[in-house]
Amino acid sequence: MFGADQQRGAPEATIPGAAMALPARAFGSGRPLRRAAKVLPEHARAHNRSLVLQTLFHQGAMSRADLSRETGLTRVTISDLVAELIDDGYVAELGTREATGPGKPAILVDLDREGHRIVGIDLSGTGRFLGAVLTLDGEIVARHSAPVPADPADILRVVIDLARRLVADAHAPVLGVGVGTPGVVDDAGVVLTAPNFGWTGIPLQRSLHDELGLPVLVANDANAAVLAEYTFGAADDDVLLVRVGRGVGSGLLAGGQPMRGSRFAAGEIGHVTVGTDGGPVCVCGKVGCLEAWLSEPALSARLAEPGAARDAVLRDAGGRLGIALAPVVGVLDLSEIVLSGPPELLDGPLAGACVESLRTRTLAPFNEGVQVRMTTQGEDIVLRGAAVMVLSGQLGVS
Repeated sequence: MFGADQQRGAPEATIPGAAMALPARAFGSGRPLRRAAKVLPEHARAHNRSLVLQTLFHQGAMSRADLSRETGLTRVTISDLVAELIDDGYVAELGTREATGPGKPAILVDLDREGHRIVGIDLSGTGRFLGAVLTLDGEIVARHSAPVPADPADILRVVIDLARRLVADAHAPVLGVGVGTPGVVDDAGVVLTAPNFGWTGIPLQRSLHDELGLPVLVANDANAAVLAEYTFGAADDDVLLVRVGRGVGSGLLAGGQPMRGSRFAAGEIGHVTVGTDGGPVCVCGKVGCLEAWLSEPALSARLAEPGAARDAVLRDAGGRLGIALAPVVGVLDLSEIVLSGPPELLDGPLAGACVESLRTRTLAPFNEGVQVRMTTQGEDIVLRGAAVMVLSGQLGVS
């Protein structure tokens, strides 16, 4: 049961990475929060605190009375929580609302959006690791990068150095560090395997935390990207995002709930075999993996071959992507596929061939309306997704 302050009959929900559950209320464009188990009484205060922050994050400045109405919490509880959040530096008073009638004008409160910064790191690039300092709204205020080292043994050192430079350039308290990396990543931020880095069992989250002394969250880059598309972009509650860079992976939301899998490998479509006609050898050692056809290095190499017909190469890759996605679309009844990666490669013939391949391999009329589109987040999608990871983990906001 929720505490006495909670609205009766409201379904429960939680946010990915957050420890507490929130009631399923509509924020922003009206999307429900993620569903989970009931909140235990001892967790009620943390739950209510996250609910206040979530409301302000999506709806902006409002009075304490507004917050009470929006959250279903009593005015006494709201007053207490807001005072606590102001003391913690997460909420600020902005002044009074313009009076529209008798009585004392209401004081507006909002997230202190300039009071903290988030560090985001994207390890999915082919030539450089990208890093950014972001506001709580996901806006980038500083950038740094580092070349991807040729020797995998040097990667961790380079990432730590990049993170240190970003923290030093934050010029505000750092709420946390989020990292999107290729590979399979468990709940503790251990990279279980990342074939393109030659990594197995690398405790990336713990290593960064020990070096920086800050909260750190690490996730697969595609899983980070789909969070950015959901929180800051145009994604619906049911969406599959395909991330194309050094490798190929995907992030999935079903009913607004991130899907990670029993072994943290949900979305690892890059090593699904999509060629029974042979094909290139993949970095994992198999022949005909999707990644060997679709990754940015693979596509660029094929396009650079003498006599290569650009549209034919891209359509071939798009058709093979459709082969890999068709069973997923059929099983989950998805209506939207979002592509993230170099638009000059993915947008156009490749996306069109993917749609054709999907429609010929799934049940009409149910799947004939599947949309395949480019992300609205551009090349910063993993960086902004890393920010969502920190917002979720530290504040219960997404």
